[in-house]
Amino acid sequence: MVSASVGFQCPDCVRSGSGTGHPPAASRPRTLAGGTVAADPRLLTKILIGINLAVFIAIHAESSLLGHLVLLGAWPPPPFLPVAGVADGEWYRLVTSMFAHEEIWHIAFNMLGLWWLGGPLEAALGRVRYLALYLVSGLAGGALTYLLAAPSQASLGASGAIFGLFGATAVLMRRLDYDMRPIIALLVINLIFTFTWSNIAWQAHIGGLVAGAVIGYAMVHAPRERRSLVQYGTCALVLAVVVALTLIRTAQLV
Repeated sequence: MVSASVGFQCPDCVRSGSGTGHPPAASRPRTLAGGTVAADPRLLTKILIGINLAVFIAIHAESSLLGHLVLLGAWPPPPFLPVAGVADGEWYRLVTSMFAHEEIWHIAFNMLGLWWLGGPLEAALGRVRYLALYLVSGLAGGALTYLLAAPSQASLGASGAIFGLFGATAVLMRRLDYDMRPIIALLVINLIFTFTWSNIAWQAHIGGLVAGAVIGYAMVHAPRERRSLVQYGTCALVLAVVVALTLIRTAQLV
């Protein structure tokens, strides 16, 4: 032990700069969901926007790239071969399609939504939990699209993940007892566009929205003593549903 003005301290505590038995990490400020408070609470949101923009530029620089990134069930239809798509084992399309955009208005709307919704959520959840929410919501939107849309219908864009952020934002605002009318109005407007505009994969929007709300609820309502287990367990459960839906649809198409 090491002598101190208030008694004795353990050598490890002295070396770590903490006069207590708790490591410095234990005293770091935490977000509402238990994540670590970051110096730049929008860093991951900026990175996600950067990735989407980089893929957008790459697609327009090399037009043949788009066909390898979009979500596609199976193409061409039988009896033509060879077949490309998720049904042929190209599961990676569920991920790559989340970052692919072809038209400027599409990526503009999605990136504005990501900036407006993502920043506050990243600050409230912490980076790791926020990234899990974003990716799993996007995968859920892709899986529902794969399940319900025509196998030859190509789908792309971050809309499923963005709608996941919508769902989580609504849950977070309810948890903080904020006025729900703004987010509800914005969500209703987006849902109207979802079901009235042509060439919009409504399945991705609904799948992402439901997944985001479920994960968001787990993130902000998990009991402190089992917080990580509940939060990441819920993400794993939603991911398991994604895998199950993908397997079911693949069995139908193969």
